Amino acid sequence: MKILFVHQNFPGQFLHLAPELQGRGHECLALTDGENRRESRIPVLRYRHEAPAPDPQATRLGRNFTQTSDRGVSVARAALQLRDQRGYRPDVIVGHSGWGETLFLKEVWPEAKLLIYAEFYYRGVGQDVGFDPEFDRRGFDGVMIAQGRAAHLGQALLHADAGLSPTEWQASTYPPPLRRLIEVIHDGVDTDAVAPDASARFELPDGRVLRAGDEVLTFVNRNLEPYRGYHIFLRALPEVLAARPEAQVVLVGGDGVSYGPAPAEGSWKQHFVEELGPRLDLSRVHFVGRVPYDRFKALMQVSRAHAYLTYPFVLSWSMLEAMSAGALVVGSRTAPVEELIEDGRNGLLVDFFDGPGWSRTLIRALAEPERMMPLRAAARETIRDRYDLHRICLPRLVEWVERHGPR
Repeated sequence: MKILFVHQNFPGQFLHLAPELQGRGHECLALTDGENRRESRIPVLRYRHEAPAPDPQATRLGRNFTQTSDRGVSVARAALQLRDQRGYRPDVIVGHSGWGETLFLKEVWPEAKLLIYAEFYYRGVGQDVGFDPEFDRRGFDGVMIAQGRAAHLGQALLHADAGLSPTEWQASTYPPPLRRLIEVIHDGVDTDAVAPDASARFELPDGRVLRAGDEVLTFVNRNLEPYRGYHIFLRALPEVLAARPEAQVVLVGGDGVSYGPAPAEGSWKQHFVEELGPRLDLSRVHFVGRVPYDRFKALMQVSRAHAYLTYPFVLSWSMLEAMSAGALVVGSRTAPVEELIEDGRNGLLVDFFDGPGWSRTLIRALAEPERMMPLRAAARETIRDRYDLHRICLPRLVEWVERHGPR
């Protein structure tokens, strides 16, 4: 088959799927944003997207749809060039619906099967919006804004032949008529590559080296921000540091914002560091920014306890990779974390807003490494049994694509 992948940050969620399909003899091509320079093992074409920012006063609740449909137009024009100038006609299109890129591709290639990565459907109530009142005081306006953000996601899936979500809960965010179009298959974790390693080491910026067996507490996210519970975790640290004088805390993540509002000034990282002031022992709390994947993997291998918090929202790959590496994950009792972690069996769960509970649980996780070993082993088995890339997830993803192709 001819398979076209569409993702503004390709390969994104298709990191393993695209080359696997190419290796099976399919002719694969990717279409991505012109600013994206990530390496790929399959041929890549880039589209140009320079739409002006919409006027909030003119577009109001339609601002998000204006932005996403503008990108959809840019992609559709690039697709028209592919069709008319090169004679390119894919059998299957696999695209992420989050940025509007797939909105008009059925109009360019009506005969192609359109498969959508349906990661999350925004709602005004019961999910991330309004979950944390400290940062969301918009009331019913926020409810309407969130519901408005779902317009392009619903349109994208309505025009598709099938959808794909990585977790049951993320699939359940879609309304029932759309949920029926979605199959749940996770992107997968390479459990052979991400495995416990007693010889692992992680060098801190000051030259100190952390090793497997050391008392290391970790926290990882793309950006350090409230959506991923950075404020809850940092506020729990003074009690943890006081109770565990040998503990070292390593935080991975940038200073920007991936989700939710930005602070009035500066970064969320600095905002909460300043809030805690001298209560936070910065000689033992290490902000290492974003790190290459091999450094992240080594950090998970030396971690004694790994804190993962999130609003009810999309699940981070890092949590599954931490479990695969044999780290003890202390997770927030929120969806979709509860889909993977069972408290006291393969990890520990704490209510998202229970600051004292986070301190107590993290102290216990650091203080009782031998007692926590069965949980760490069970965490790895959970990933191997349900989310292994090569044995489980990738074969199912390949079958999903091939099943929807032309007979």
